[in-house]
Amino acid sequence: MSQQQGSKRVSSGVIAAISAAVVLVGGGVGWLTWNSNQDTNPTPSERLVPGNPPQVGNEQTTQIYWLQDTGTNFKLVPQSVQVQANRNQPNQFLTAAFQRLLEGPTQGSSGSSTIPQGTKVLGVDVQGDTVRVNLSGEFTSGGGSTSMQGRIGQIVYTATSLNPNAKVYIEVDGKQLDVLGGEGLELEQPLTRQNFKENFQL
Repeated sequence: MSQQQGSKRVSSGVIAAISAAVVLVGGGVGWLTWNSNQDTNPTPSERLVPGNPPQVGNEQTTQIYWLQDTGTNFKLVPQSVQVQANRNQPNQFLTAAFQRLLEGPTQGSSGSSTIPQGTKVLGVDVQGDTVRVNLSGEFTSGGGSTSMQGRIGQIVYTATSLNPNAKVYIEVDGKQLDVLGGEGLELEQPLTRQNFKENFQL
């Protein structure tokens, strides 16, 4: 009788040990499987939605404005360009547009620029239908009245590429620009596309 009980205890102990080993091995395999899935499965943002091609970067199209010589005067002409910015973040988007504008026309562009080389965009602030553009001091240097009016037009039209009816304030080194150049071109701000057409002759 005691031998039978002993054998039962041994059998129970062996079974318990084997069960524990199975649990440990199973748990280890499960952990390894889960961990490898974490490394190989794409995150939700990386998963491709059927029918939608993958997007590379964050390029979006905007318009910047150049001056085109018509033979008797100048006119503002748009050029569509790609910028690395989000249209839903207008400050960032317009800053990228102005940086591209201030680089000047590239080969194949349909116009020229009267914005002085070296001009930098120091900041763009969009609040509702108002756009404030802060430029470096180089913006005010050189050129006659046509050049001055042309560069104002380039800024106003590029600043309103997201909203053609927006009101634009131009600042230089953080101060509102009321008079431009040695010839004293007066600016009544805010500027809009409409009042530019009415008050400036290119």
